[in-house]
Order: sequence, then C-alpha cells, then structure tokens
Amino acid sequence: MSYVPDNLLYTASHEWLEKIADNRYRVGITEFAQEQLGDIVFVELPETDETYAQEDECGVVESVKTASDLFAPLTGTVVEANDALEDNPELINDSPYDDGWIFVIEITEDSELDSLLNAEDYRTSIEDEE
Repeated sequence: MSYVPDNLLYTASHEWLEKIADNRYRVGITEFAQEQLGDIVFVELPETDETYAQEDECGVVESVKTASDLFAPLTGTVVEANDALEDNPELINDSPYDDGWIFVIEITEDSELDSLLNAEDYRTSIEDEE
C-alpha cells in the first residue's frame, strides 16, 4: 500500500497539501499517483503569480506511460514553483512528499478546505485502485 502521511490533506485527483504558513500550502502529487504514472520525465509547472480557481488545470506531469494534468486544489495564487523539477522531474518519484513538491499556493477561500480529504479518507479512496 502507498504511503499516505497523516499530517497532509488530499484531493480526489491525488494532490497533497501541507500547510506551511497562514493561507499558504505546499502542493505535490501523492506517492500513489506517482506510482500509477511510472517514471516521470517532465513537469510543466504552474506559473508563479498566476491565480487559479479550485480544480483549474494548472500544470502537467508527464511520465514514460502518460501525461496527467495537475489541478489547483484550492482557489488562490501560486507564489512559488519547485524549479528543481525542471532539470530533475524524477524527484517526484524519489521523494513525492519532500523534494518532489510542485508548487506553493496562497489560498483565498478558506471554506474550500472542507472539500479536501484527510489521510484516512484518502487511504480509503485509493484502496480499490491499488
């Protein structure tokens, strides 16, 4: 079974969120998602200073198997992108919850947090897929 850290929030589209400051969240894709994709070869990062609505497409992760869209987990503005992924996209495979983070978003709609999954609910959601 994929590792699902208890301290993070999750989306049904397999993004994780870690609160790093008031209204700021670091975002990446889960270990389960990167396992499904296989070896990641390219990441199209979201634009810094770009504002996205919740569930807007904001980037792409490409693997040797397929390409998968990234979605904004919450409404807000991207304030930082992990530029290390441009030269080393495999960081997502090697360390999806640490070095493989993708971007930081400053959220504007706190109420949207209620739509996210906690670790237990996310584990349940992927059990049938593993």
